[in-house]
Formats: sequence, C-alpha cells, structure tokens
Amino acid sequence: MVKHHGVPFLEKKQVSLKINESNKNDIKKILGIPSTTSKFDNNVWIYIERKQTQSKLSNLGKMKISKNDVLVLEIDDYGILRKKNFYNKDDMENIKLVEATTEAGFQRNSFIYDFMSSMRQKINDPLGQRAKKRKEINQR
Repeated sequence: MVKHHGVPFLEKKQVSLKINESNKNDIKKILGIPSTTSKFDNNVWIYIERKQTQSKLSNLGKMKISKNDVLVLEIDDYGILRKKNFYNKDDMENIKLVEATTEAGFQRNSFIYDFMSSMRQKINDPLGQRAKKRKEINQR
C-alpha cells in the first residue's frame, strides 16, 4: 500500500523551472498551487511530495517514509523566480536542529507577572465573591 501526498514527481518537474526566467504563472502551470506559503513572506512558496509505503509484516505493517521532497521557491515583487532550493529525504536527515531553549521572560516581581496574576484572579472569581467571603470571615 502506498500513500502519496503533495505534488507527484516534484523532483522531475522542478528541473524545468528556471531562475530569473520562470514566473508565478509558469510555476502554477507546472506544479499547481503551493502546498504552503511562508508565514513571514508571501513570496516564498513551498511544495511538498511525500510518499509512504507499508513496511514488512515483521514491523506490523507500520508506514515507512520512502520519499520526502521539499521545494522552496523565492519569488520577487515582479513575480519572477529568484531562488530555488530542493531538499530530499537524505538532505533533511543532515539538517541540524538547535537544541537551545528560551527562558521565561518574567519573574515574580515583574509587571507582567503581576498583571497576569490579577487577570487569573479575575477569571477565577469574576464577581469578587471569594474576596467578600474572606472579608466577612476575618471581621468575625
């Protein structure tokens, strides 16, 4: 069993795209609409081809990725292809990910902490009923 997702034969089709010659219409005619576009820049189009096959019976029929290709196209303001990067399954295995983590941007004494604490208190007790009950108990 084979599951196919994205643009079929992406590797072969992308060869016909020429940098500084192909435009948006050419790209759409050859590859169709992009799988996704960049969230930060609308002129980056991303095309994906992924093929999964069912593995041997000894692996209980789990799906195995046999093809995982990604094409990243950068298009200028005039609609002309300026940059083309093609990544296959082997290229993606060589990409190193950063393992650094970010720290929380606030401490207990900060304005953000105080503000968020007061918002949480208002959400948990919108009418202030708990505060009134505590005040009555403390007066007795």
